[in-house]
Amino acid sequence: MNHSEMKTRREFLRTGMLGGSLCWTLPAFLQKTMFSLHAAADGQLVQGITGKDGNILVVLQLAGGNDGLNTLVPFADDDYRRARPKLGLRENQVLKLGAKEKVGLHPALSGLAKSYEAGDLAIVQGVGYPNPNRSHFRSTEIWATATDADKSSSTGWLGRYFDNACSGCDAAVGLTVGSQMPQAFSAKVPKGVIYQSGGGGKKRGRKESDPSPDESMGMMSDDGSDEGPSGGSIEENSGPASQGNMSALDFLERTEMDVQVTQKEIAAASSRSKNSVPYPASKLGNQFALVSRLIAGGLGTRIYYLSQGGYDTHTEQANSHQRLLQEMGDAVTAFLADLKAQGNLGRVTLMTFSEFGRRVKENASGGTDHGAAAPLFLAGGGVKAGLLGKMPSLAPRELDDGDIKYNVDFRSVYATVLEKHMGVKPETILQKSFSTINVFG
Repeated sequence: MNHSEMKTRREFLRTGMLGGSLCWTLPAFLQKTMFSLHAAADGQLVQGITGKDGNILVVLQLAGGNDGLNTLVPFADDDYRRARPKLGLRENQVLKLGAKEKVGLHPALSGLAKSYEAGDLAIVQGVGYPNPNRSHFRSTEIWATATDADKSSSTGWLGRYFDNACSGCDAAVGLTVGSQMPQAFSAKVPKGVIYQSGGGGKKRGRKESDPSPDESMGMMSDDGSDEGPSGGSIEENSGPASQGNMSALDFLERTEMDVQVTQKEIAAASSRSKNSVPYPASKLGNQFALVSRLIAGGLGTRIYYLSQGGYDTHTEQANSHQRLLQEMGDAVTAFLADLKAQGNLGRVTLMTFSEFGRRVKENASGGTDHGAAAPLFLAGGGVKAGLLGKMPSLAPRELDDGDIKYNVDFRSVYATVLEKHMGVKPETILQKSFSTINVFG
C-alpha cells in the first residue's frame, strides 16, 4: 500500500460512515471494531485486552512523602540509630523479613508482613531518580510524568498508556477513586474517570483561594468524605480533540451521555459482586473494597488509582505515621485477601509510591523533613516476593545533602510493570529505554 492509499484509508476511517459522528449510534461491539481499525491505520499500539480478562494495575499514592526508613527499617544499622535517637525503631519492635535480613517492616504493617511471607509482596529498596527535588509539587510531577528532573511533560505516564491504547477500548480509560484527577492520567485525549460517593461529579478547577499544590499535598485525599461501598458519582476528563463532524454542543451532550453510561457501568459492576472479606472502616478501606468489587464485577478498566494523604510528617511523626501505615497496610491486606478469594489475585498488581522519602536525621520537632529515595511496594499473585535492590548506605559520607542516594530509578519499576504485567512496550510510554527488574514470574 503506497502513501496516498494509506492516507485515503485513514481519511475514510476518520470521516466516513464508520469514522464520523454517526459512529456514536453504533452498537458497542461495532464501535470497538471501528476504533481498532482507526488505531491501526494511525499506527497506534492496539490493546484489545480489557480488565474483564486481562491484567490490572492498581496504583496507590502515599501523598506527602512517606518516611521510607521507618517503613522498611534498617534496625541493625548503627547510622540509623544515631540519626534517629527518638524516632528510630528498635530490633524488638520491627517485623523482621527473614533471619538473614537486617531490615524489617514497621510494626503497623503486620498484614503486609504476612503477605510477604505468603509470597505476594515484593519490596523494592532505594527507589528514586537523579537530581532529586524536595518540592512536593515538582517531585510528584516528576513521578507522574516519568520525566527527568530538568524536563517537563504535558502528559502523564498512564495518560500515554491510554493514548497508545486503541480509542474506545476499555484499556483507554482509567478510574480514580477520590476527588482529584491524578496528573499521571494527563493525556493528549484524556480519558480518566473520577468516581466519588455522595453526589458531586462536577469538574473542579483550581481557584485563587484554593491551597497551592504544596500546601494541599499532605491532605490530597483527605477531603472529609468517605467513598462508601455503594452509590456515587463520576466525572470524566474527556478532551474535545478530533470528534469528527460533531458540533461543540453535540460533543458536550455526548460527553455527558458517556458519563452517565460509565456511571451505570460502574454501579452495575459494583452490584454484581460482594466483598468476601471484611475491610477496615476507613476511607482507604472503602476505596479498596469498591475497586475489588469492580474487578470482580467485570468492569473493563485496567488501571485504578487511589491516594492516601497525610505523609508530610514534619512534627510528632511517631503516632501519625503509625496510624497512616496501619490504615494503608490493613486496607491492602484485605484487598489482597479479597482478590485471592475471587480468583483474581494472579492478574492484579498493586504498586505503591510516594513523591519522596524523608531525611535520614530526625528533626527537633519529633519529625522528619523532605528527603529523596524510599522503598516501593509491589503486591499481587504474579510478583516474586522478596527484597529487590539494596538498602542505601546511611553513612554520613555517603549521603547526598542529608538524603540517601537512590539505587533503582522509579522508571525502571514503571517499565517492568508495563512490559511484564500490562504487556506493552515501555519505550512507547516512557519515551526512552529503562532496564527492568526481576519482580514478575
